Amino acid sequence: MGETIVEVKQLNKTYPDGTVALKNINIKAYKGEFIVIIGPSGAGKSTFLRSINRLSEPTGGEILFMGKDIVKAGKRDLRKIRRNIGMIFQGFNLVKRLPTVRNVLHGKLGYMSSVKGAFGLFDQKDVEEALDILKRVGLEDQAFKRADELSGGQQQRVAIARAINQTPQLILADEPIASLDPNSSRVVMDYLQKACREEGFTTFVNLHQVDFAKEYADRIIGIKDGEVFFDGTASQLTDETIEALYSKEKTKKQEAVV
Repeated sequence: MGETIVEVKQLNKTYPDGTVALKNINIKAYKGEFIVIIGPSGAGKSTFLRSINRLSEPTGGEILFMGKDIVKAGKRDLRKIRRNIGMIFQGFNLVKRLPTVRNVLHGKLGYMSSVKGAFGLFDQKDVEEALDILKRVGLEDQAFKRADELSGGQQQRVAIARAINQTPQLILADEPIASLDPNSSRVVMDYLQKACREEGFTTFVNLHQVDFAKEYADRIIGIKDGEVFFDGTASQLTDETIEALYSKEKTKKQEAVV
């Protein structure tokens, strides 16, 4: 299977109002794997993804990232860990008033001093690398346009470029194509998968679109009612399993196959 990048053990998340979002999640992810997470709305997909870098605080369990337990990490250690975890959001999370290339450069902020980061004091080498990454995602001609002048699909490709510029070991993409039309969705997924193949990133992508999951994923994880319901390849994800995954009824968990 290769090097283990992420190992999740008995992960639980209960919100203050008593809502149980995750129940005893156990998952291993290996170097270079492109993993798509599917499941009904409210199943816990986003909570799971955001727990990995502690944007959502787990209430129990372990998350080992390259051997270090993220759950137990203090603020300084967590900041170092997050340097190696790129995040791509549904809403892009770009600074809309800034040029595209400047948004890509923000991928380097975790490696800079707070003073240099605050004033945006990037080296010429950093700028050249950011421009090269924009070329790789087909946006070299948009480098100096404001981010809010770009289409939704283009903005998401800027977000991918920013994540690449971070040089992470892991990328977390939370519904990156949810607000895009089918053509733009395919372009974004193509660039995201290509980047991960070229750089060897381990990648978790939350998607609602099962057809895209089956097309792009090395491995698919289905989450239902806060639990892992399915874990296997696209060929192992049968129509019956999909129907059971999205059914409102609570059903027996499928046998995991990895």
